[in-house]
Amino acid sequence: MDNFRILYKILRILEKAMDVEEFDSSTISAESLKISEARWCNLMEMLSDEGYVKGVHVSRSLDNEVLVSVSNPRITLKGLEYLQENSLMKKAANLAKGVADIIP
Repeated sequence: MDNFRILYKILRILEKAMDVEEFDSSTISAESLKISEARWCNLMEMLSDEGYVKGVHVSRSLDNEVLVSVSNPRITLKGLEYLQENSLMKKAANLAKGVADIIP
């Protein structure tokens, strides 16, 4: 699976979780996303570093391995903006593809 699709999926799950009292963190786990634990840790670090999520604690081990702990993860305003822009870009790309299919 493409890294950007995984990032988008994590953010969509967190956005939908805004409507629930208790969030099940397993829904954004490496296992549920069908990716390696190392990739998941790196992606979560990126989301946290860019300010797209909160409630994610990232640290590094002595051998520079990324360690991630998640407690009450939530999407930020910046994360919501990313979802909105990505959705609009996808719609624009689909529209452009449709126009290209029509014009010989």
